[in-house]
Amino acid sequence: MIRNYFKISWRNITRNRVYSIINIAGLAIGMACVIFISFYVLDELNYDRFLKDAARIYQVNLDGDFGGNEFLTSNSPPTVGPALAATFPEIESYTRIYRPGNTVVRYDGSHSENYFDEEGIIAVDSAFLRVFPYPLMEGDPATCLKNPNSIVITGSMAKKYFGSQPSMGQTLLLDDDRKPFYVTGIVKDVPSQSSLQFDFLTPIAAYPVIKEFSWSWVWLQVATYVRMQNNFPNDQRSISRLVAAFPAMVKVQAANAFKRIGQPLDELYKKGGKWNFQLQPITKVHLYSTDIQGRLTTLGDIKYVYIFSIIALFIIILACVNFMNLSTAQSAKRAKEVGMRKVLGSIKAQLIRQFLTEAMIYSFISTLIALLLITVLLKPFDQLAGKSLDLSLFFTNGIWLLVIVLSIITGLMAGSYPAFYLTRFKTAAVLKNVQASQSNSGNQFIRNGLVILQFTISTVLIICTIVVFKQLQYTQNKNLGLNKENVIVISKTNRLGNKEETFREELTRLPQVVSASISTSIPTKDLFGDGYVPEATTNDEPKVKDLTLTSFMADDNFIPALQIKVLEGRNFSHDFSDSASVILNEEAAKEIGWKKPVGKFMTYPGHNDQRFKVIGVVKDFNVQSIRYSMIPFALFHASSKTYELSTSYTLVRVRPGDMEKTLRTLKSKWSDFSHDTPFTYTFLDGEYQELYRSEQRMGSVFGLFTFLSLFIACLGLFGLSAYTAERRTKEIGIRKVLGATASNLVALLSKDFAKLVLVAVIIAFPMAWWAMNKWLSDFAYRIDISPWVFVAAGLVALIIALLTVSFQSVKAAVMNPVKSLRME
Repeated sequence: MIRNYFKISWRNITRNRVYSIINIAGLAIGMACVIFISFYVLDELNYDRFLKDAARIYQVNLDGDFGGNEFLTSNSPPTVGPALAATFPEIESYTRIYRPGNTVVRYDGSHSENYFDEEGIIAVDSAFLRVFPYPLMEGDPATCLKNPNSIVITGSMAKKYFGSQPSMGQTLLLDDDRKPFYVTGIVKDVPSQSSLQFDFLTPIAAYPVIKEFSWSWVWLQVATYVRMQNNFPNDQRSISRLVAAFPAMVKVQAANAFKRIGQPLDELYKKGGKWNFQLQPITKVHLYSTDIQGRLTTLGDIKYVYIFSIIALFIIILACVNFMNLSTAQSAKRAKEVGMRKVLGSIKAQLIRQFLTEAMIYSFISTLIALLLITVLLKPFDQLAGKSLDLSLFFTNGIWLLVIVLSIITGLMAGSYPAFYLTRFKTAAVLKNVQASQSNSGNQFIRNGLVILQFTISTVLIICTIVVFKQLQYTQNKNLGLNKENVIVISKTNRLGNKEETFREELTRLPQVVSASISTSIPTKDLFGDGYVPEATTNDEPKVKDLTLTSFMADDNFIPALQIKVLEGRNFSHDFSDSASVILNEEAAKEIGWKKPVGKFMTYPGHNDQRFKVIGVVKDFNVQSIRYSMIPFALFHASSKTYELSTSYTLVRVRPGDMEKTLRTLKSKWSDFSHDTPFTYTFLDGEYQELYRSEQRMGSVFGLFTFLSLFIACLGLFGLSAYTAERRTKEIGIRKVLGATASNLVALLSKDFAKLVLVAVIIAFPMAWWAMNKWLSDFAYRIDISPWVFVAAGLVALIIALLTVSFQSVKAAVMNPVKSLRME
């Protein structure tokens, strides 16, 4: 019997080739999309879960409010890790992570070609490999990081620097002082699903700055992770109970540190401030940290996981709807087959199994084609989504089981309605052609509903795609308060030592260079923040309050180089001694409460109560993603030495033109000052572009799946229009004989579908508006969803539908009426 089911099903599939191809194509594309999205979603959900006992590892976050500025950051003071481990027995061990930035690594100082500018270096405590049990290829995880001059490298770095030679015990020279580090361990390459990426591990003890601030509870330049005891119950209630005990520890441990910076902790709390430490599971860091500042990790967003999962569901529903639509559309043809089978003794259950078998064959063939598409298109999808997916995921993450289940469910979903619908026809009525004709009006209502569902989903996706790309366009074109175009950023020019200023002056003499400036950081890069105390005067405004300022130390040329507008006062100048001067942005002056800030003073308690005079106010400019609101910001003069940072940048504004020639000139000039240090550069507009890389990737993937959903919907519409034209062939012939023109007939055949699409568009509008408002709520600066977006999306859906239908309509309209009348 089963063999007979397959034989008859295969005959039906090959007999109706056009409908079969449409069904298989729709299901195959739909299933390929679902598998692609499954790869993406599982990759995102599995971040850090490869670590042994990952449930015991937590990131320490700081929920702070200092000077009225609230923030949540994964940066923490160097004191919090040792304090937590010493106070709470539930914590087994801790590690701190400090990222020193790009570092020149040399294998042999006598061979200048053996040096590289590496950014994958992190400094860690000796317990790092106990907290994060990354597997070692060589070395002892308990001791390999105990010596301050030890270094652990990944397998790929061992091959890069030492080739086939043994790596253990070899010497690497780091940075400009060429301090020797001895290879004491080789760790396996870090998986792409690790939220923490690195190529080199160095002991945190090798960096004096950590020891210098070992007393501080406000120097937030490290990340801290803790590992819980094996018997600790890792449930939310236990974690909440542990975290609730942190404030008492902070009051005791941090009191002297806050008093030292002139901000007693009790006073901070009385002013409404807070300094609370939290624990975040490492398995949630990747997807649940979009609102957390100071990231040392690569991040995703759980919202995109939800969005793409919903899209996958939509697309497979579209594919199944196509199958059901086309199957019910052919019910008149299949009705006589059902009637004859019933006359010959087939029972309803046998007929249902026959139709479900046919649907399962469609699904099985579609699955094979989908897997072929996956194999061919996985690499292009990787590039589009910014992933490193591999076909091995198919077998290691249970996706093979998902594909089997998906194939079965798709076959059952696609075949269930035709199976139960067609088998309910009465035998006598079918053979008299009564039931089939009467059923047209009934199943037409269902078909119309399914078409509306298809185009509702497609229109929602079109609107969402337009809004995403409009927001991305807005982020790229928004007035940032500075000019980011034609600015080259040369990294770590502090490597030039006392020749750094001379290098800058030499650049300004080049004809391609408009101006050049040295600063401790640049917009989009790491931001240094600390607390400041504005000085109130007797006649000052009553709103004056302490605040946290993000700041750079820069020279006189920073403001002209970035073309930032000075609203009040002046810029730094060689004509004045500006070592005790500060320039604020509008937001900082507003937060303090100064209406006339120029001439006022503020104190920096963190550095021997330095006193700074406000000499100017600049227009607000974005130093971070426009996801976030404008922050209070200050520029201190480089000569002030307000704080110590290990890096600096030279920003070079160049004239537009031959950029390659300009870069060659800059590199040549760099070589004159440092012939054995890499010349590393970026473009400032590219740095801003990088801030929105995840949104750009999301928009590209969104656009791809929107196109595919439309394609699947149009495949079904193409099949339905072909069926409609075929069913109305005789009517078309009579109308042509009576004088109807081809355009009249095309309009007649198209208007019913146009009505359905218009209904779908109207239903889609509020759904898309709600979804996009939720997405845009994450941006401090966002577009307004204009009505034209909905109009444009509706027109696109309508035009695509009409173009799809018109092919069959025109074909039927131009047919010879004599031939049409003979067909029935």
